[in-house]
Amino acid sequence: MSSLPTQFAGVTVHTKANVYFDGNVVSHTVLFADGSKKTLGLIRPGTYYFGTGAAERMEIVAGDCKVTLKDQTAVSSYAAGTSFDVAANSGFTIEVPSGLCEYICSFLS
Repeated sequence: MSSLPTQFAGVTVHTKANVYFDGNVVSHTVLFADGSKKTLGLIRPGTYYFGTGAAERMEIVAGDCKVTLKDQTAVSSYAAGTSFDVAANSGFTIEVPSGLCEYICSFLS
């Protein structure tokens, strides 16, 4: 289990939300002084596919989800305090069975 941050200091936050799937997935972009970027968001119940340009690490802050990486059939479950990585130029399907799933998405270099 990872130790997830509860806050970020010295950052710039975009106030305009990133809204996907008719508002069922919403995030805000956080920019760090070193040029790195994360998004913080939540996912309502449902199943959604996301394509990736850059490699990503999805850390689950609250709730739970099931994930299938692009071109794979294995489904993995993730709960608060766990994470999964997605390769660049790939994608993943995420299912939230109930409640809300909160996450931190880090864009990996």
